[in-house]
Amino acid sequence: MALCVVVLAYGRAKPSQKTLAPLPDSFTIGRDSFFDFGPPFHYPELISVQAEAQGIRVSRVLITPPGGSCHAKATVESKTAHVAGSMTDLLEGANPCAIPQKELIKEQRRCKHCLVFSGVNVTMQVSCGSVERNIRMDILDRDIYDSRHAGTPRNTSWTMRLLSRLDESLGPGATDKPAFSLNEATVSALPPLDKAFSGILEGRFDGLFPGDGLKVSELCKQASGPAPPPDVVRLVSSEPIVPLTYEAAKYPPIALAARVGGRLEIAAKVDHSGHLSDITFVSGHPLLRHSAEGMIASFVYPVSSQGESVKVVLEFTHNCVPVSQ
Repeated sequence: MALCVVVLAYGRAKPSQKTLAPLPDSFTIGRDSFFDFGPPFHYPELISVQAEAQGIRVSRVLITPPGGSCHAKATVESKTAHVAGSMTDLLEGANPCAIPQKELIKEQRRCKHCLVFSGVNVTMQVSCGSVERNIRMDILDRDIYDSRHAGTPRNTSWTMRLLSRLDESLGPGATDKPAFSLNEATVSALPPLDKAFSGILEGRFDGLFPGDGLKVSELCKQASGPAPPPDVVRLVSSEPIVPLTYEAAKYPPIALAARVGGRLEIAAKVDHSGHLSDITFVSGHPLLRHSAEGMIASFVYPVSSQGESVKVVLEFTHNCVPVSQ
Protein backbone atom coordinates (compact mmCIF):
# COMPACT_ATOMS: atom_id res chain seq x y z
CA MET A 1 0.00 0.00 0.00
CA ALA A 2 1.42 3.36 -0.97
CA LEU A 3 1.71 5.88 1.79
CA CYS A 4 1.13 9.48 0.86
CA VAL A 5 2.06 11.90 3.59
CA VAL A 6 0.72 15.40 3.58
CA VAL A 7 2.68 17.68 5.88
CA LEU A 8 3.27 21.29 6.58
CA ALA A 9 6.59 22.69 5.74
CA TYR A 10 8.79 25.57 6.35
CA GLY A 11 12.33 25.68 5.12
CA ARG A 12 15.76 27.21 5.26
CA ALA A 13 15.73 30.69 3.87
CA LYS A 14 18.01 31.53 0.97
CA PRO A 15 20.90 33.83 1.83
CA SER A 16 19.30 36.53 -0.30
CA GLN A 17 15.95 36.34 1.48
CA LYS A 18 15.08 39.01 3.94
CA THR A 19 14.10 37.78 7.37
CA LEU A 20 10.52 38.84 8.00
CA ALA A 21 10.83 38.62 11.78
CA PRO A 22 13.26 37.45 14.44
CA LEU A 23 13.68 33.71 14.83
CA PRO A 24 10.61 32.54 16.78
CA ASP A 25 11.09 31.29 20.31
CA SER A 26 7.96 29.15 20.10
CA PHE A 27 5.56 27.60 17.60
CA THR A 28 2.75 25.04 17.47
CA ILE A 29 2.25 22.27 14.95
CA GLY A 30 -1.05 20.58 14.13
CA ARG A 31 -0.43 17.20 12.50
CA ASP A 32 -3.12 14.85 11.23
CA SER A 33 -1.86 11.38 10.31
CA PHE A 34 -4.47 9.65 8.18
CA PHE A 35 -4.71 6.16 6.73
CA ASP A 36 -6.93 4.33 4.26
CA PHE A 37 -7.69 1.59 6.77
CA GLY A 38 -9.57 1.88 10.02
CA PRO A 39 -11.56 3.25 11.70
CA PRO A 40 -10.26 5.45 13.12
CA PHE A 41 -8.84 6.92 9.94
CA HIS A 42 -7.27 10.04 11.46
CA TYR A 43 -4.91 10.66 14.38
CA PRO A 44 -4.64 14.39 15.12
CA GLU A 45 -1.70 15.67 17.17
CA LEU A 46 -0.73 19.02 18.63
CA ILE A 47 2.95 19.70 19.22
CA SER A 48 4.11 22.75 21.18
CA VAL A 49 7.74 23.87 20.92
CA GLN A 50 8.99 26.46 23.40
CA ALA A 51 12.53 27.74 23.93
CA GLU A 52 13.62 27.88 27.58
CA ALA A 53 16.66 29.08 29.47
CA GLN A 54 18.27 25.68 28.98
CA GLY A 55 17.13 23.73 25.96
CA ILE A 56 13.70 23.44 24.36
CA ARG A 57 10.46 22.19 25.88
CA VAL A 58 8.43 19.98 23.53
CA SER A 59 4.90 18.91 24.44
CA ARG A 60 2.45 16.76 22.52
CA VAL A 61 -1.23 15.91 22.70
CA LEU A 62 -2.08 12.81 20.65
CA ILE A 63 -5.78 12.18 20.07
CA THR A 64 -7.25 8.89 18.91
CA PRO A 65 -10.83 9.39 17.65
CA PRO A 66 -13.54 6.80 18.26
CA GLY A 67 -12.77 3.61 16.36
CA GLY A 68 -14.82 0.87 14.77
CA SER A 69 -13.67 -1.70 17.30
CA CYS A 70 -15.93 -1.68 20.31
CA HIS A 71 -14.83 0.15 23.45
CA ALA A 72 -12.59 2.32 21.26
CA LYS A 73 -13.84 5.65 22.52
CA ALA A 74 -11.84 8.78 21.82
CA THR A 75 -8.67 8.89 23.89
CA VAL A 76 -6.08 11.59 24.61
CA GLU A 77 -2.42 10.99 25.42
CA SER A 78 0.00 13.65 26.65
CA LYS A 79 3.79 13.72 26.61
CA THR A 80 6.40 16.37 27.44
CA ALA A 81 10.12 16.17 26.69
CA HIS A 82 13.18 18.41 26.56
CA VAL A 83 15.55 18.83 23.64
CA ALA A 84 19.12 20.00 24.15
CA GLY A 85 20.38 22.99 22.20
CA SER A 86 18.82 26.21 21.01
CA MET A 87 15.96 27.04 18.70
CA THR A 88 18.57 27.93 16.09
CA ASP A 89 19.94 24.39 16.35
CA LEU A 90 16.47 22.81 16.13
CA LEU A 91 15.48 24.89 13.10
CA GLU A 92 18.91 24.48 11.49
CA GLY A 93 19.23 28.24 11.44
CA ALA A 94 16.16 28.58 9.21
CA ASN A 95 13.39 31.04 9.96
CA PRO A 96 9.90 29.83 9.01
CA CYS A 97 8.77 33.44 8.80
CA ALA A 98 11.19 33.96 5.90
CA ILE A 99 9.68 31.32 3.60
CA PRO A 100 7.92 32.98 0.65
CA GLN A 101 4.31 31.88 0.25
CA LYS A 102 4.94 31.35 -3.46
CA GLU A 103 7.47 28.62 -2.64
CA LEU A 104 4.97 26.84 -0.42
CA ILE A 105 2.27 26.95 -3.09
CA LYS A 106 4.69 25.65 -5.71
CA GLU A 107 5.72 22.72 -3.54
CA GLN A 108 2.09 21.82 -2.87
CA ARG A 109 1.27 21.85 -6.58
CA ARG A 110 4.07 19.46 -7.56
CA CYS A 111 1.67 16.54 -7.08
CA LYS A 112 -1.65 18.23 -7.70
CA HIS A 113 -3.26 15.18 -9.32
CA CYS A 114 -1.67 12.44 -7.20
CA LEU A 115 -3.91 9.91 -5.54
CA VAL A 116 -3.59 10.22 -1.77
CA PHE A 117 -4.65 7.23 0.31
CA SER A 118 -2.62 7.81 3.45
CA GLY A 119 -0.46 10.60 4.71
CA VAL A 120 -0.05 13.46 7.13
CA ASN A 121 -1.57 16.94 7.08
CA VAL A 122 0.56 19.40 9.02
CA THR A 123 0.14 23.07 9.87
CA MET A 124 2.77 25.15 11.66
CA GLN A 125 1.44 28.17 13.54
CA VAL A 126 4.12 30.75 14.29
CA SER A 127 4.13 34.42 15.26
CA CYS A 128 6.05 36.48 12.69
CA GLY A 129 6.29 39.89 14.28
CA SER A 130 2.75 41.21 14.59
CA VAL A 131 1.40 38.58 12.18
CA GLU A 132 0.43 35.03 13.10
CA ARG A 133 1.25 32.75 10.20
CA ASN A 134 0.00 29.25 9.36
CA ILE A 135 2.46 27.38 7.13
CA ARG A 136 1.48 24.25 5.22
CA MET A 137 3.25 21.79 2.91
CA ASP A 138 2.82 18.28 1.49
CA ILE A 139 5.21 15.41 2.14
CA LEU A 140 4.53 12.60 -0.31
CA ASP A 141 5.24 8.89 -0.04
CA ARG A 142 8.08 9.26 -2.52
CA ASP A 143 9.72 11.80 -0.21
CA ILE A 144 9.77 9.19 2.57
CA TYR A 145 10.50 5.94 0.75
CA ASP A 146 12.16 6.92 -2.53
CA SER A 147 14.24 9.94 -1.64
CA ARG A 148 16.76 9.30 -4.45
CA HIS A 149 14.13 9.90 -7.14
CA ALA A 150 11.54 11.97 -5.31
CA GLY A 151 12.87 15.39 -6.17
CA THR A 152 11.80 16.53 -2.70
CA PRO A 153 11.76 20.38 -2.48
CA ARG A 154 14.03 21.92 0.13
CA ASN A 155 11.22 23.30 2.32
CA THR A 156 9.61 19.88 2.44
CA SER A 157 12.93 18.23 3.27
CA TRP A 158 13.49 20.72 6.07
CA THR A 159 10.05 20.00 7.47
CA MET A 160 10.68 16.26 7.47
CA ARG A 161 13.91 16.71 9.40
CA LEU A 162 12.26 19.00 11.95
CA LEU A 163 9.36 16.61 12.57
CA SER A 164 11.77 13.71 12.84
CA ARG A 165 13.76 15.48 15.57
CA LEU A 166 10.59 16.29 17.50
CA ASP A 167 9.37 12.70 17.21
CA GLU A 168 12.67 11.39 18.50
CA SER A 169 12.21 13.38 21.69
CA LEU A 170 8.55 12.46 22.18
CA GLY A 171 8.66 8.74 21.47
CA PRO A 172 6.01 6.55 19.75
CA GLY A 173 3.23 8.46 18.03
CA ALA A 174 0.36 7.98 15.63
CA THR A 175 2.28 5.84 13.13
CA ASP A 176 3.04 3.36 15.93
CA LYS A 177 -0.63 2.74 16.65
CA PRO A 178 -1.93 -0.74 15.77
CA ALA A 179 -3.96 -0.86 12.55
CA PHE A 180 -6.75 -2.74 14.30
CA SER A 181 -6.93 -2.36 18.06
CA LEU A 182 -8.86 -4.83 20.18
CA ASN A 183 -7.88 -3.12 23.42
CA GLU A 184 -10.91 -2.80 25.66
CA ALA A 185 -9.33 -0.28 28.03
CA THR A 186 -11.10 3.06 28.29
CA VAL A 187 -10.18 6.40 29.81
CA SER A 188 -12.89 8.56 31.35
CA ALA A 189 -10.92 11.79 31.85
CA LEU A 190 -8.37 13.96 30.09
CA PRO A 191 -4.78 13.48 31.24
CA PRO A 192 -2.92 16.53 32.59
CA LEU A 193 -2.03 18.72 29.61
CA ASP A 194 0.85 21.15 29.20
CA LYS A 195 -0.12 24.78 29.81
CA ALA A 196 0.63 25.44 26.13
CA PHE A 197 -2.62 23.64 25.30
CA SER A 198 -4.90 25.69 27.51
CA GLY A 199 -8.06 26.50 25.62
CA ILE A 200 -8.07 23.22 23.70
CA LEU A 201 -11.64 22.45 24.82
CA GLU A 202 -12.76 25.92 23.71
CA GLY A 203 -11.57 25.32 20.13
CA ARG A 204 -8.35 27.32 20.27
CA PHE A 205 -6.49 24.79 18.08
CA ASP A 206 -9.29 23.62 15.78
CA GLY A 207 -8.02 25.92 13.02
CA LEU A 208 -4.78 23.92 12.71
CA PHE A 209 -6.68 21.15 10.91
CA PRO A 210 -8.25 22.91 7.93
CA GLY A 211 -10.21 20.81 5.48
CA ASP A 212 -9.89 17.64 7.55
CA GLY A 213 -13.25 17.92 9.28
CA LEU A 214 -11.48 17.49 12.61
CA LYS A 215 -12.30 19.45 15.73
CA VAL A 216 -9.81 18.51 18.41
CA SER A 217 -11.98 20.35 20.92
CA GLU A 218 -14.88 17.97 20.30
CA LEU A 219 -12.65 14.90 20.34
CA CYS A 220 -11.19 15.92 23.69
CA LYS A 221 -14.69 16.40 25.08
CA GLN A 222 -15.62 12.93 23.87
CA ALA A 223 -12.51 11.50 25.50
CA SER A 224 -13.45 13.03 28.86
CA GLY A 225 -17.02 11.77 28.63
CA PRO A 226 -18.47 8.52 29.98
CA ALA A 227 -17.23 5.21 28.68
CA PRO A 228 -19.52 3.29 26.30
CA PRO A 229 -21.77 0.64 27.82
CA PRO A 230 -20.08 -2.72 28.35
CA ASP A 231 -20.46 -5.60 25.95
CA VAL A 232 -22.64 -8.31 27.43
CA VAL A 233 -22.91 -12.07 27.02
CA ARG A 234 -25.92 -13.30 28.96
CA LEU A 235 -27.89 -16.47 29.44
CA VAL A 236 -31.35 -15.84 28.00
CA SER A 237 -32.81 -19.24 28.81
CA SER A 238 -32.01 -22.86 29.66
CA GLU A 239 -34.98 -25.17 29.28
CA PRO A 240 -36.32 -27.18 30.89
CA ILE A 241 -33.54 -27.03 33.48
CA VAL A 242 -31.62 -23.99 34.73
CA PRO A 243 -27.93 -24.43 35.68
CA LEU A 244 -27.09 -24.11 39.35
CA THR A 245 -23.94 -22.13 38.58
CA TYR A 246 -22.05 -20.81 35.55
CA GLU A 247 -19.50 -18.18 34.55
CA ALA A 248 -20.36 -15.44 32.08
CA ALA A 249 -18.25 -15.40 28.91
CA LYS A 250 -16.13 -12.53 27.64
CA TYR A 251 -17.18 -11.08 24.33
CA PRO A 252 -14.90 -12.55 21.63
CA PRO A 253 -12.58 -9.79 20.32
CA ILE A 254 -12.80 -10.96 16.71
CA ALA A 255 -16.59 -10.76 16.90
CA LEU A 256 -16.34 -7.21 18.26
CA ALA A 257 -14.05 -6.20 15.42
CA ALA A 258 -16.57 -7.65 12.95
CA ARG A 259 -19.50 -6.14 14.89
CA VAL A 260 -21.11 -9.54 15.22
CA GLY A 261 -23.74 -10.16 17.86
CA GLY A 262 -27.12 -11.74 18.40
CA ARG A 263 -28.47 -14.95 19.85
CA LEU A 264 -26.90 -18.37 19.83
CA GLU A 265 -29.10 -21.44 20.30
CA ILE A 266 -27.51 -24.62 21.60
CA ALA A 267 -28.88 -28.14 22.09
CA ALA A 268 -27.17 -30.48 24.58
CA LYS A 269 -27.62 -33.16 27.22
CA VAL A 270 -26.74 -33.24 30.90
CA ASP A 271 -24.11 -35.89 31.67
CA HIS A 272 -23.47 -37.81 34.88
CA SER A 273 -21.40 -34.97 36.38
CA GLY A 274 -24.04 -32.29 35.79
CA HIS A 275 -22.20 -30.74 32.84
CA LEU A 276 -23.38 -30.51 29.24
CA SER A 277 -22.38 -32.99 26.58
CA ASP A 278 -23.44 -33.84 23.02
CA ILE A 279 -23.42 -30.12 22.26
CA THR A 280 -24.92 -28.94 18.97
CA PHE A 281 -25.12 -25.35 17.75
CA VAL A 282 -28.58 -24.92 16.28
CA SER A 283 -28.31 -21.29 15.21
CA GLY A 284 -26.14 -18.20 15.64
CA HIS A 285 -23.01 -16.68 14.13
CA PRO A 286 -19.93 -18.97 14.01
CA LEU A 287 -17.68 -16.22 15.45
CA LEU A 288 -19.62 -16.47 18.72
CA ARG A 289 -19.28 -20.21 19.14
CA HIS A 290 -15.83 -20.44 20.71
CA SER A 291 -16.80 -18.02 23.47
CA ALA A 292 -20.11 -19.85 23.94
CA GLU A 293 -18.30 -23.18 24.30
CA GLY A 294 -16.25 -21.80 27.16
CA MET A 295 -19.33 -20.42 28.87
CA ILE A 296 -21.51 -23.53 28.65
CA ALA A 297 -18.57 -25.65 29.79
CA SER A 298 -18.97 -23.89 33.16
CA PHE A 299 -22.66 -24.79 33.45
CA VAL A 300 -23.41 -27.10 36.36
CA TYR A 301 -26.83 -28.75 36.53
CA PRO A 302 -28.29 -30.92 39.28
CA VAL A 303 -26.83 -34.41 38.99
CA SER A 304 -30.39 -35.71 39.19
CA SER A 305 -31.01 -34.24 35.73
CA GLN A 306 -28.57 -36.64 34.08
CA GLY A 307 -29.69 -37.60 30.58
CA GLU A 308 -32.05 -34.62 30.22
CA SER A 309 -32.06 -32.72 26.91
CA VAL A 310 -31.49 -29.00 27.33
CA LYS A 311 -31.96 -26.06 24.98
CA VAL A 312 -29.73 -23.08 25.85
CA VAL A 313 -30.01 -19.59 24.38
CA LEU A 314 -27.16 -17.10 24.83
CA GLU A 315 -27.29 -13.48 23.71
CA PHE A 316 -24.26 -11.41 22.65
CA THR A 317 -24.88 -7.65 22.81
CA HIS A 318 -22.11 -5.23 21.78
CA ASN A 319 -21.83 -1.46 21.91
CA CYS A 320 -20.46 -1.01 18.40
CA VAL A 321 -21.76 1.90 16.40
CA PRO A 322 -21.01 2.76 12.79
CA VAL A 323 -18.07 5.13 12.39
CA SER A 324 -17.88 7.22 9.23
CA GLN A 325 -14.61 7.99 7.46
